[in-house]
Amino acid sequence: MDARFLGITQLVEAPSVAVVVDVMRAFTVAAWAFARGAERIVLAESLDEALALKARHPDWVALKDGPAAPGFDLVNSPGLLRSADLGGRTVVQKTTAGTVGALAVKEASLVLCAGFVVAEATARLLRTSGSDGVTFVVTGEDGQADEDLACAHYIARRATEDGTDAAEFVRRAAESRAAAELAQGVRQGVHPDDVALCLEVDRFPFAMVAASEGPLMVLRPRVVPSPAT
Repeated sequence: MDARFLGITQLVEAPSVAVVVDVMRAFTVAAWAFARGAERIVLAESLDEALALKARHPDWVALKDGPAAPGFDLVNSPGLLRSADLGGRTVVQKTTAGTVGALAVKEASLVLCAGFVVAEATARLLRTSGSDGVTFVVTGEDGQADEDLACAHYIARRATEDGTDAAEFVRRAAESRAAAELAQGVRQGVHPDDVALCLEVDRFPFAMVAASEGPLMVLRPRVVPSPAT
């Protein structure tokens, strides 16, 4: 499988298969939202769109980067989200990089959103997709975020080689600028456990597939059975 690793601004055309990686923290948060019972996640183009969707659907849960803000129910922190009851709810998510990356490849035939917490399920879905090539969209730091690159490299390796050791890839992510900023409280809307939660490998058994549903780009979990089952 031919793998390319591109930043959002390097995308000149829609790839056939895209894996959008945001480890710290958009797609770790998305995975936790599904684990807490969310039915689907609507990826918003802007904060204004997120608030407009919330206004039209008061029962939806709106989530954003940074500190708490009027109109939003949650912030983009897995540590803060893990105690939320989202059973059957629709979550509207707008983040600085992750949601932007997913929307940038919405014309692709298959869009997966990923972090370490869903790495094996994502790799397994890539193996079953039948595609010869995949574009990994590295969302952080204009495509240079080491936590996202490490995760993308790991998933690419897992898609072609069983038994790949995660340790070196996780170490790279743990030493990234994003991890340091989260640990030092540089970013707002942070829980002390966020870095550790973002570095958990295969915490969840599902991949996350984004697709257009009417005018919205919607993320849903998809369980990918292992070959032995």
